[in-house]
Amino acid sequence: MTRDEAVPPPGDLLLQAVEGMERPLFVLDDDWRFSYMNPAGATLLGERVDGIVGRVIWEKYPGTVDSPFEEHYRRVAATGQPASFEAWYEPLQSWFQVDAFHTDGGLVVTYDDVTARRRADEERAAAIAAREVAVEAAERAAAEAELSGRHLMLLGDINLAMTSTLDTDEAVQRFAELVVPLLADWCVVSVIDPDGRRRDVGRAHKDPALVDAMNRYADLRVQTNNVTAPVPRMLRDPRPVVFPVLTEEIVLSMVPDEQARQALAPLRPAAAAGFPLLARGEVIGGFTLINEPERGPHTEVELRTAEIASRRAALALDNARLAAANNQVAERLQLSLLSPPVQPDHLELAVRYRPATQGVSIGGDWYDAFLQPDGDTVLVIGDVMGHDIEAAAAMGQVKTLVRGIAYDRLEEPAGVLRRVDLALVGLAIPTLATALVCRIEQNREDRAAGLRRLRWSSAGHPDPMLLGADGTVVDLAVPVGPPLGIGWLGPRVDGLVPMPEGSTLLLFTDGLFERRGVPLDEGRAQVREIVRRCADLPLPVLCDRLLEELLGDGVEDDVAVLAVRAHPVDAERPAEAGPELLPAALPHPA
Repeated sequence: MTRDEAVPPPGDLLLQAVEGMERPLFVLDDDWRFSYMNPAGATLLGERVDGIVGRVIWEKYPGTVDSPFEEHYRRVAATGQPASFEAWYEPLQSWFQVDAFHTDGGLVVTYDDVTARRRADEERAAAIAAREVAVEAAERAAAEAELSGRHLMLLGDINLAMTSTLDTDEAVQRFAELVVPLLADWCVVSVIDPDGRRRDVGRAHKDPALVDAMNRYADLRVQTNNVTAPVPRMLRDPRPVVFPVLTEEIVLSMVPDEQARQALAPLRPAAAAGFPLLARGEVIGGFTLINEPERGPHTEVELRTAEIASRRAALALDNARLAAANNQVAERLQLSLLSPPVQPDHLELAVRYRPATQGVSIGGDWYDAFLQPDGDTVLVIGDVMGHDIEAAAAMGQVKTLVRGIAYDRLEEPAGVLRRVDLALVGLAIPTLATALVCRIEQNREDRAAGLRRLRWSSAGHPDPMLLGADGTVVDLAVPVGPPLGIGWLGPRVDGLVPMPEGSTLLLFTDGLFERRGVPLDEGRAQVREIVRRCADLPLPVLCDRLLEELLGDGVEDDVAVLAVRAHPVDAERPAEAGPELLPAALPHPA
């Protein structure tokens, strides 16, 4: 075999190589005819080689006309610059990766079906996009849940803050401080007093530097608001008023006063929403939420929460007002039951009362001091079981019986207690009470000699104390009879001691010294020590010091204190004792 016969010419070798290529390839001549197509290329297109070669590409495959294929092929042919691209071929529903370059033999094109890879890429991209959408949705849901939680906590905080005080001004101030900045940049709360007067008392701003400016505007708002402003509108028609955008025209219509507008300007109101405080069909106030331009209009969630908050705040505020009104009634009732003591000549009396019931200044302890027709001074202190209005009502009945019987019968204290006990049972007054009745006695001879005697009797009540002018303190013990209200038929006993000039008699209920975990003897010892240390103090100061040191701010039981200081009878009544106070119908004792 010759060398020429053994080795194919270079063109044949190239043809063989191209024929054997796994990658599809074809060649287009200058007339855009297929001058060559390798078997892999024909197979990929679902054709035979002889069915393609010699045909014009635009006629054989019209789907390439006006497509990226035609665009790139013509550019490569015109510029000689190769091109590499991917394009969708609709008739075959396939994506092709195409490389085209220009040669002297024509436009050579190699291509691959990349439909599977493109679909995988698209599915992967879709999965990534779906994950991103899911993450965004989860983040939005978490943010919404967190915001909803904060709004729910706000509503709970409003209930707690406003129901823990009976001071309406303090309650609305707490409300304003809670809603800012969660619901608004700043807030002003108005209340309508029982006399119909409107006051803007709750104020809060997110920026401490603008609080003074807010207060200046709020001080002017009540007097200068036009009838179109949110609060006046709500008072006429108790429905929410919302201004998503506060234009200059709207502000001018609501705040016609130039001074008020100047005060408002630094606060930069851009949106406002007002909500009435409506309780039992009555408008008792309202609040206004204001946003600055950066925050913009209130959201639907904020408005919905604010409306719920308005109902809760109105209920809490109305309850506080009712409790305050009830407290005033109770205080007046208590004052009517605990009448001021008499101030006989040269006797100085001081009284103190502290109830145990929180929010209602009323209870079952009482004191009394009055003159009998013979001029002797009767002192009474007692304790009816209970710490509420029922105890106070029962106390009023017991007090009246003691006063009436002691005044009419002129009996010694033991006899008074005996008659009161029987009267309670006979009149079917269902109560039990401890009581201590004292009588400071002084006849003509005693008065001339500067003497006084103290006679007392106890129905289950703590012993009184007598503070001498020298600072000595004595417990005035006497056989103690049972409490009033059981119809005791046994004896009741009086005690009798001198009451020297300068001495102080102290009567008190057990709430003054009884404490959980503190023995009674230790409690009374504390009372004695304080009285001893305060011997030189004015009588009112001594009483105050007792309450301060023994009770502080907490009261476990009702406490009543009655103190009497005996001033010299042969001298002028001391100025610190105040004027003499006697019943108008009772003649001054000779």
